[in-house]
Amino acid sequence: MLWTIAVILLVLWALGFGVFHVAGGLIHLLIVIAVIVVVVQLISGRRAV
Repeated sequence: MLWTIAVILLVLWALGFGVFHVAGGLIHLLIVIAVIVVVVQLISGRRAV
C-alpha cells in the first residue's frame, strides 16, 4: 500500500517538471512525502510477501 502511494507521488513529481511547472513547490513537497514514505517502509522492516 505504501509502495503504491510512493510510486504515485514519484510519477506526479516527474510530471511536474515538464507539465505542471507552475506548481513547482507543491510537486517538490510531493517528492519529499514519497521519500519519507519509502524511508519509513524500509526502517519499519515490515515486508508484504
